[in-house]
Amino acid sequence: MKGIKKIPNGWELELHFPWQCKISKPRSEGITMILDKGMGLRESLDLLEMSSRYIDFWKFSFGSSALYTPQMLKRKIEMIRSFNVDVYPGGTFLEIALEQGKQIPYLERAYELGFSAVEVSNGTIEITPLQRSRIIKTARELGLQVLTEIGKKEGDKNFDPLLMAEQINKDLEDGAFKVILEARESGKGVTIFDENGDIEQEKINKLLLFIRGEEHIIWEAPIKKQQLYFLSTFGPQVNLGNIMPDEVLALQSLRCGLRADTFKLSLEEKNNPAASF
Repeated sequence: MKGIKKIPNGWELELHFPWQCKISKPRSEGITMILDKGMGLRESLDLLEMSSRYIDFWKFSFGSSALYTPQMLKRKIEMIRSFNVDVYPGGTFLEIALEQGKQIPYLERAYELGFSAVEVSNGTIEITPLQRSRIIKTARELGLQVLTEIGKKEGDKNFDPLLMAEQINKDLEDGAFKVILEARESGKGVTIFDENGDIEQEKINKLLLFIRGEEHIIWEAPIKKQQLYFLSTFGPQVNLGNIMPDEVLALQSLRCGLRADTFKLSLEEKNNPAASF
């Protein structure tokens, strides 16, 4: 390849990504959070070796981390963090600890085990605003990064955009790094998603009216059409969560315009610069 300038892609060929996706870490935008429902060490290592550059947060789903042996849990956390990926336990386990009055020991143990972050949610139980605020601040004092989550897990619960926006703003004031919008692993029939997994546009429009900016949100989007919606609406630097581990490269390909869906968007933006993000 004499005379050909090498650039940092697998081919080392001077071909630029159609979309300006951010590869370097740490990132405050373009965040990808994956959902781990019980991957073994070897499977996790394979994923990290292949895709750690594109993963920002690794979530041990629900309360699944409690089912590991202490030795296995520490080994896995240490391995994930060695690849410069933040790791945290699912918010449901903190809700269980809170319901039993053990939230402070829970946070202290999370730090001792090596978790770099925790999730504060009220997807199943009710948490008072004061409790939520205290948990966020205590976790930050312990040196843990905080992700909060809004929205109930039951599909029949009303989603009030104004109340959710107020909670987002308060969580950020209390020290949360980002706020996650609940979609569960199915992405259907919850918060802003209908039973088919489509976005209820009126809800998201109202939510966006009252928050500081969409860059403060991690949108859970386990389904490709949801990922494509957020990418086409907000651009390649949108924050997305509940990504299945085997979909990390597929999502990053969307972010970088390396799939037909977003390659087409990049061409439209190139021909109409006024429409770009």
